[in-house]
Amino acid sequence: MGRYGAGSVRRVIVSGLRTLLVMGGAVLLVACAQAPKPLYLWEDFPRQQYDTLLHQGASPESQIQAMELHATKAQSVHAALPPGFRAHLGMLYLSVGNSDKARELWQTEKSTFPESSPYIDRLLQKLDDGKQKADKSSENPA
Repeated sequence: MGRYGAGSVRRVIVSGLRTLLVMGGAVLLVACAQAPKPLYLWEDFPRQQYDTLLHQGASPESQIQAMELHATKAQSVHAALPPGFRAHLGMLYLSVGNSDKARELWQTEKSTFPESSPYIDRLLQKLDDGKQKADKSSENPA
């Protein structure tokens, strides 16, 4: 039978088949694995925020409506809103004159993302300062 015996050829074939079977199983496991679930439901938020900062976006009212729909969708699929979402929505509410809703959203942003505290505290302080000025001017009409 030549240089190699029948036993050694059989071992090589069995070893090759075993390797092929193990690699095929690994490929099958990797192919069936699910991708990790994203941490936040971003959707169009980054683009919307960018457009707003460039003053190219839709009206504040339509942005509020779109963002509220986004928040409802995130809640329905048990997904978290991304960092800055509530802060941005609060700014939109402030721009249409709803400072109470802005305050509520900013406080929620601060409790959800404590690292935003310096920024949110500054927004809240400016809101309080503006409210105090408005209260003083209504007390002392010229």
